[in-house]
Amino acid sequence: MGNEFVFSIFVIFCGASVIATLALFGRQSLLVGYILLGIFLGPSGLSWVSNHKLIEQVGHFGIIFLLFLLGLNLQPKNLIHLLRQTTWTTTVSSAVFAALGYGIARLTGFTGIESLLIGTCMMFSSTILGLKLLPTTVLHHQKSGEVVVSILLLQDIIAIFVMLMIHHATDSKELLLVELGEILFSLPCLMVGAVLVARYVLNTLFKCFNRIHEYIFLLAIGWCLTVGQLAEWLHLSFEVGAFLAGVSLATNPISRFIAESLRPIRDFFLILFFFSLGAGLDLLAVKQVILPAVILAAVTLIVKPIVFSRLIQRMDHVKNLSWELGIRLGQISEFSLLVAYLAHSKGLISFKAESLIQITTILTFIASSYYIVARYPTPIALSDKLRRD
Repeated sequence: MGNEFVFSIFVIFCGASVIATLALFGRQSLLVGYILLGIFLGPSGLSWVSNHKLIEQVGHFGIIFLLFLLGLNLQPKNLIHLLRQTTWTTTVSSAVFAALGYGIARLTGFTGIESLLIGTCMMFSSTILGLKLLPTTVLHHQKSGEVVVSILLLQDIIAIFVMLMIHHATDSKELLLVELGEILFSLPCLMVGAVLVARYVLNTLFKCFNRIHEYIFLLAIGWCLTVGQLAEWLHLSFEVGAFLAGVSLATNPISRFIAESLRPIRDFFLILFFFSLGAGLDLLAVKQVILPAVILAAVTLIVKPIVFSRLIQRMDHVKNLSWELGIRLGQISEFSLLVAYLAHSKGLISFKAESLIQITTILTFIASSYYIVARYPTPIALSDKLRRD
């Protein structure tokens, strides 16, 4: 297993360096290149990387560190204000996308429960693309970045509730209500507890040993993973815990140093994540669902930006950027893959329905990231004029 994993890392990063070089010369999106590389070298392609599940699990740390770094730049006192501002936008857009996905799935021959879950998966936009492709100055210091962050965060919370309901689909309603109540209670408790520990314990340690950069680096990672694991035990997600861990440290000036130190690690794991996304695609299943997948992806890419831009126009501070923000939120989320996998494992949807969600998600990832990188400022823009970090 050890040699297989080392060989897989060798293949992935050597291949990624080649594909990145070709993509840059061809002025193409790096993220699209990583996904295509996964398809080419994964089980459905040359099968040089056969254990894509392991790569996916390791790459999942990229999402964790991405949300931790996001939290490091969001003050706790601003969090509730941001969420309150975008609750209406998130709620209305989620209802529209769910109804649209349900209707398309029913028209293409899926059952009622499958259509309901396909519609549910359409509600979520990608946290990874939304944050990865936003310039740092916009993400942390501008109103538009705050709007994107708060919408994605609310969507992630909705996704957690959806996965909880799927997990307990065969259990009694009483047990489900108890679990939901526990989440509503544990989320604010975890937030308050994290802020208190960070203020009275971690901040003291940072002041005592702020000259030892290795210690700061290790303490930050340990804190991120600790709060993440606590969140997992409390039936929240590891990602939400990592985000709260970052928020709890945001008031400390050392948070900027931590963010800069962890950025290369985040990028390392995100490359693995995007590769695993492509490697997990079953090319044999593509033939079964390619038509409804293309229809669903096209509708998503067209309708989502329109709906989001109309709703975001209600916010005066970002009215002029509403279309750009709609484009940045106009794809399906990696959380949709988790929802589909869990629903299939519980026997709620067929393999065909899971494949539809998976293929549609990948199609929207590719198209959305390509368009954003080509048209809007990003850290990995194709032109020097649009490149922002």
